[in-house]
Amino acid sequence: MNPKTTQRPKRRPRRQRRYRLITSGLLMLLSFSLGLGLRFQARAASAKKDRCQDIISSQAVLSRQQLTQLLTVPERENRQAIEAIAEEPYCTLTAIEVRAGVSAERAAYPLAFDPNTWLVVLYEDEEYVGYGFKLQH
Repeated sequence: MNPKTTQRPKRRPRRQRRYRLITSGLLMLLSFSLGLGLRFQARAASAKKDRCQDIISSQAVLSRQQLTQLLTVPERENRQAIEAIAEEPYCTLTAIEVRAGVSAERAAYPLAFDPNTWLVVLYEDEEYVGYGFKLQH
């Protein structure tokens, strides 16, 4: 092979490489900032729905014994079964839609042994439908 006839691969001009590098960096920065913005937006919406709407009993707490009893109540039991064990909640949270078209009321009970953790009880009409735990920051 003749050294003069072998062709070297063409090198891209530096300007073109620099342009691609800058464009790639800007696209990555844009996608990162968009994702970060959406995350903060979702967190703000979540914080709004988990705020107390009405303080019912500022002294209300749930003991370990009450918590144990509450966790044994079967779903779809009457609301009075929960209220007989726990009495009044600390507060009510905004209603949410757990199933399509059905609004669920929520009542929050801070735990006596861990005040930063709340038991949130869900009701549909006058039926107990479940619970969840909410960590307060």
